[in-house]
Amino acid sequence: MSFTQLDPPMPVHVLEKGKGLAFGLIDYGPEHNLIWVTAIDETGEIWCAPNPKVRMQPNWTMGRPRPPILDKGDTRRDLKIA
Repeated sequence: MSFTQLDPPMPVHVLEKGKGLAFGLIDYGPEHNLIWVTAIDETGEIWCAPNPKVRMQPNWTMGRPRPPILDKGDTRRDLKIA
């Protein structure tokens, strides 16, 4: 098992939890998902999210569009882009 501190933290979206900053990554090795240690913006909660539940936040400047999975039936307020 290894823990990597992300410096700088990465803005991500954790499905079912919302936007946040990932500040650490846990790797249990082969046969396991990476685990993203993330502080959720809206609640301040810290969640350890498995890799399949984590998406990069959209970034217009970098040309990274909104991930399509965020548009599939999730009506949470924090998923809307103004």
